Amino acid sequence: FYFQSRCGEYVIYMGKDKYENEDLIKYGLPEDVWFHVDDLSSAHVYLRMKPGMSMDDIPEELLLDCSALVKANSIEGCKKNH
Repeated sequence: FYFQSRCGEYVIYMGKDKYENEDLIKYGLPEDVWFHVDDLSSAHVYLRMKPGMSMDDIPEELLLDCSALVKANSIEGCKKNH
């Protein structure tokens, strides 16, 4: 899957299962920023940064978009029956 950020300026990639996650790892670029839940099963979310951008340049709204995708597609965050 891929998404445009809410501001429309960035592309976000997300693997919906372990096979797509592996493809993201295989085809990711050095400028991609990887989001994942630490020590738990979750989607891999990659933010494609623009040339010349640093981590400090990522807008807070964009960080929230990527974080929300990871949480919504993690077993502990949303998929597990409580």
